[in-house]
Amino acid sequence: QVQLVESGGGLVQPGGSLRLSCAASVTIFSTYFMGWYRQAPGKQRELVAGITLAMPTYADSVKGRFTISRDSTKNTFYLQMNSLKPEDTAVYYCALKRTNVETAYWGQGTQVTVSL
Repeated sequence: QVQLVESGGGLVQPGGSLRLSCAASVTIFSTYFMGWYRQAPGKQRELVAGITLAMPTYADSVKGRFTISRDSTKNTFYLQMNSLKPEDTAVYYCALKRTNVETAYWGQGTQVTVSL
C-alpha cells in the first residue's frame, strides 16, 4: 500500500558527506513518523534518526553530524550525513508509519560505505 524508494547511498571517504533520499508513494503528513535505520553486518538494526511533527531525534553516535528532514511537496524525506566515519558503514533503511496505524513500511535499503 505504501512504497518507499531509497537513493543516495554509495562509497565515500571518511569526513565526506552523503544525502540519502526516501521517496514515498503517499502524501507524507507531518504527523507521520519517518525514520532512518541502519544495520551493519552482525549487528541489530538501529534507529539513526527519526522525525514526527517538528521533533527530530538522533542516535547519540550521529548527533551533530546527521540531519533528518522532509519535503512534503515531494513526498520525500532525507538523511543528510556529514563528517562520515568508517563506523557509519551499514545498509541504511528508511521507514514510515502513518498516524494511528501501527504498520511500518520500509525502503529497500541502500549501502553506505565509508572507507579510503
